[in-house]
Amino acid sequence: MAGVALRLLVVEDDDSIRTALRWALEDEGYDVAEAASGEDAVRSVAMATPDLMVVDLMLGSMDGYAVIREVRRAHDLPIIVVSARADTHDIVAALEAGADDYVTKPFEVKEITARLRALRRRAGSGTAERPPEAVVLDSDPAGPLVLNEGRGTVHRGEEQLPLTLTEFRLLCELAGSPGRVFSRQALLERVWEHGFFGDERIVDVHVRRLRTKVETDPGAPRLVVTVRGLGYRLDPR
Repeated sequence: MAGVALRLLVVEDDDSIRTALRWALEDEGYDVAEAASGEDAVRSVAMATPDLMVVDLMLGSMDGYAVIREVRRAHDLPIIVVSARADTHDIVAALEAGADDYVTKPFEVKEITARLRALRRRAGSGTAERPPEAVVLDSDPAGPLVLNEGRGTVHRGEEQLPLTLTEFRLLCELAGSPGRVFSRQALLERVWEHGFFGDERIVDVHVRRLRTKVETDPGAPRLVVTVRGLGYRLDPR
C-alpha cells in the first residue's frame, strides 16, 4: 500500500482473534491498533481517531453496541462488526447503532479485508473526479436540505447533518435518479457493492436511520418514500 498507511482499530476481547486480525491486517498494509475492551476502544478513539474500525459485540461491561454509538456521536468512519451472534435481531441492532457492515464468526480474514476494501472504495468514490455541485432536495424555507456530493456533505439550512458513510452513499444513490424506484437488492448492489451478507433488511435499517436525519417528520416521510412491494424512491420537494 503506497503512501501513509490507514490506521485501523481492532476492538476484540479474545486475545488470539485480536492478534490474528492484527497480523493479517498489517500484512495488508494497515497501521493496526488494538483494544481489548469497549472502554479501551473509546479512549483510543478519543486519543487518535482511526480511519476504520473492526468491532466485536461481546466485550464485557461496555459492549460493541455501546462502543459504536459512542463513536458515532462525533465520527463517521467506517465500522465493521465481527461477532459470533448471527441472529437477525443482533445484526439489525448493530446496524441501527451505526455499523456499516457485519461479519459473523467464524470467518476468513480475507473476508474482512475484502469488506474493508469495499468500504474504502465507497469512502473515496465519487468525489475526486466530479466538481462540487449542490443539489437542493427539500426547499423548505425553514431550512432547505442541500446535498453536495462532491464535497461529501448534506446541510439542513446552516447545519451540516452527521450522516454516516453508508447513509450518505444511500442518499446519493437515490438522489442520482429522483423519482426512480430502487429495489432493496438494487440498493445493496449499488451502495454496499459486495452485496453484504444477502439480507435485504439492512437497507430498511439504513433508510430508517437516514430518515431520522433528513426528514422534517421521520414518522411521515415525504422525501425518502417507500413504494410498497417494490422499494424506495426519492421525491425532491
